[in-house]
Amino acid sequence: MQGKRRLMLFAAVLTVVFGCLTVVTPLFADSKEQVLYSFNDNGTDGYNPDAGLIFDAVGNLYGTTPIGGANADGVIFELTPGINGTWTETVLYPFCSVSGCTDGQYPIAGLILDAAGNLYGTTVNGGTHDRGTVFQLSPGANGTWTETVLYSFNNNHKDGRDPEAGLIFDASGNLYGTTLLGGAYGYGTVFQLTPGGNGTWTETLLHSFQNNTRDGIYPYAGLIFDPAGNLYGTANGGGEHGEGAVLQLVPGTNGKWKERILHSFNGKDGLEPYSGLIFDVAGNLYGTTHSGGASGTGCGGYGCGTVFELTPGANGKWTEKVLHSFNDNGKDGYGPYAGLTFDAAGDLYGTAYYGGAYGSQCGGSGCGIVFQLTPATNGKWTEKVLHSFGNVSDGAGPYAPGLIFDAAGNLYGTTAWGGAYDYGTVFEITP
Repeated sequence: MQGKRRLMLFAAVLTVVFGCLTVVTPLFADSKEQVLYSFNDNGTDGYNPDAGLIFDAVGNLYGTTPIGGANADGVIFELTPGINGTWTETVLYPFCSVSGCTDGQYPIAGLILDAAGNLYGTTVNGGTHDRGTVFQLSPGANGTWTETVLYSFNNNHKDGRDPEAGLIFDASGNLYGTTLLGGAYGYGTVFQLTPGGNGTWTETLLHSFQNNTRDGIYPYAGLIFDPAGNLYGTANGGGEHGEGAVLQLVPGTNGKWKERILHSFNGKDGLEPYSGLIFDVAGNLYGTTHSGGASGTGCGGYGCGTVFELTPGANGKWTEKVLHSFNDNGKDGYGPYAGLTFDAAGDLYGTAYYGGAYGSQCGGSGCGIVFQLTPATNGKWTEKVLHSFGNVSDGAGPYAPGLIFDAAGNLYGTTAWGGAYDYGTVFEITP
């Protein structure tokens, strides 16, 4: 199927905490894109970033690349703003720095910060059992950073393996995430990591996905919480029609969690969701699907992907609505792997991996776009392409799970390809 992921480098996933809407209302009447950094295959830098970015309190950006670095197994990097709009990259940690890559290998997902300034993330491979890790990176007084593996996944037909997604915290400091594979049935898991008093972390499997019509399979994306403590996410396959699903996990009084499928995709309303979800202030869920939608004859006959909304009803049922179906018409983008971001005015922003105005480039598929969706009073949403990737030295292939705003209303993200060396970029969209 068109748009299937590179087998070597799985895409990252969206990790968004409930209610984190920016207070900025940007007006993208005439937006401008700028490449802040081009990754380089020079033996020390990372490259081909699949993950998004996060800011710290002073405006530095942090991210990961799944490959590259001193050991060619991925890095954690920091971008520091300087004068005259320049940014300086520092590789904070190259993975596979110890024998056997027990410190982790291939960090595909993005990062999160705690209040002390520690970074947390996952690696797809490496660790004690070479099935992936959850790690912490802690800053030192002299500018050095120390990596600690909090948990190594185990290929024992019980534990999850190959975590592609990032992490989220709850109010008690527990970490939550998903693994693409493993668990009791081999189709992925939802897990919780609980910190102990001596620096150890204990894993609890909250759910093992099953390959049946009542469950999803292959959760590429991460999770979000609602105010009641329920978890929400997506599964790339499974569901009633085998095309993917939106799911909810509800905690019980006995420590068990119960999974519920809120929506099963059927192709016409989307299929293959790779990204996670976000909430609006009214409790509606929003996300993207990589394929499917109204343009079912386009994109190799599978449809070009959708932006969807799920609205909760009084009877506990959720109603799905397709807000936009992407099109391979030479103007729109298509095949979105990434999730969405809100501004304070209620507009949605995201990326599509293919398409755009430069359709003859990037193998003839187009190099992707940044888009904005604006709601109208009649319930319809209008799409505007803010930027088409693909001109000389620009980025190409925005694979990352989502965009982020700064306080001035600028958007930031990564592309997996393009830039000065064609190994990916960090970019800024200025309204």
